[in-house]
Amino acid sequence: MKNWIKFSLTSLFLATMLVGFAQEEGTTDDRDLQYFRNPGKKGINIFETPKDNTVKYTGEKVRLGGNFSMVFQGLDHQTSLDGTELVTLSKNFQLPTANLNLDVQLQDGLRMHLRTYLSSRNHAESYVKGGYMQMDKLDFISPGLLSGFMEKATIRVGMDQFNYGDVQFRRADNAASTYNPFVSNYIMDAFSTEPFLELTYQTNGWLGVIGVTNGRLNQAPTTGDNGFAYFAKLGFDKQLSDDLRFRLTGSIYSSSDQGTRDYLYGGDRAGGRYFNIFQVAGTTEDNNFLPRFNPSYPYQTSIQFNPFVKYAGLEFFGVYEIIKNGDDNHGNEGGLNTGTGVSNIGGGFNQVGAELLYRIGAAERFYVGFRYNKVSGEQYDEQAVGGIVNSTTWETQEITRTNFGLGFFMTDNVLTKFEVVNQKYEGAGWEGTVFQGGKFNGFNIEAVISF
Repeated sequence: MKNWIKFSLTSLFLATMLVGFAQEEGTTDDRDLQYFRNPGKKGINIFETPKDNTVKYTGEKVRLGGNFSMVFQGLDHQTSLDGTELVTLSKNFQLPTANLNLDVQLQDGLRMHLRTYLSSRNHAESYVKGGYMQMDKLDFISPGLLSGFMEKATIRVGMDQFNYGDVQFRRADNAASTYNPFVSNYIMDAFSTEPFLELTYQTNGWLGVIGVTNGRLNQAPTTGDNGFAYFAKLGFDKQLSDDLRFRLTGSIYSSSDQGTRDYLYGGDRAGGRYFNIFQVAGTTEDNNFLPRFNPSYPYQTSIQFNPFVKYAGLEFFGVYEIIKNGDDNHGNEGGLNTGTGVSNIGGGFNQVGAELLYRIGAAERFYVGFRYNKVSGEQYDEQAVGGIVNSTTWETQEITRTNFGLGFFMTDNVLTKFEVVNQKYEGAGWEGTVFQGGKFNGFNIEAVISF
């Protein structure tokens, strides 16, 4: 009873606070840019920016926006590792997070985006997440240049997230959590900010993406890194009737041994969205990226399939992902970033995810939803003494998470969420680590402003 009273008071506090900041519905129309995904409710279920642009170019326009998120966390965690005591988690607020977004319409069909994390879990200081230039017309070079091709094509170049998979379009990017119906992202989070160049082509519901990146977050031309990673996507996305929309895409990402690092599942520098999970009592060091899982492969091939179906208010989004370690001879000497110490030789992981939502009402301001997410695979544990291998085993690792959530859009720019989460770790690969018999569960309340 005491917890429910605390929950009710917290919800009332968040709702009251956000109403004061909320912008009225419809007030952002004059700020819309060409080929642009609205940061609020209007941007939900938008993937690649569509080519049916309705915004007329009237000159250079600067759009200053932002995101703000507050989470009240009520989680508990446990481990069965002998002699290990975890910190006691209290039911209280996390550190609020904030983004500053700068979008500029430079020319007709030419737009720039820049995002700065003002506050994030993993950094006390503000820092630039990344940015890119998007070209949907080439008239700024020469009037009518490749106009027939550019009616269906989009070119993006910059140092930012690249278009691998569809999960990235529904994830929380630090404080930008409006597109995510739940609080946290998927366990294996395919997201990174890297130098990239990509071409997207859309015609009659079909879409294709090809692109290249160097697989790195921190750039330095003197490291001798000559490697590149390549990605591509093929899919179909069409509104088949007034009530029915169908989308299905397949994406591939492949890096090689010519690169020094691969950040595909470790590129979110903002940190995880569940705080202090599996932090050992008596220590001050908290793994800011838990409870997400990063295989930490030095290079890899990843394939992701994403079905999306929306019929009236009923919505389904799925994930099936295959990750294959590209290194069969030697691994990352540091082992997993989750602390298992297992050398990453061979092996691979699969990820399965499914979201079922029902958005209620003509304006779909309320929703109720369920998410299932599981990561499973094997790591090759090679024990060597004096350089001689004397023991080799395959070790199974599984992580399963379920979320049940509710959401309410107070305005197009203000969203409140409530979720119940349960996550557990199973398999021999976790033995001897803090994740042995590990699990956490509880509830979270989030309030988000995006404008």
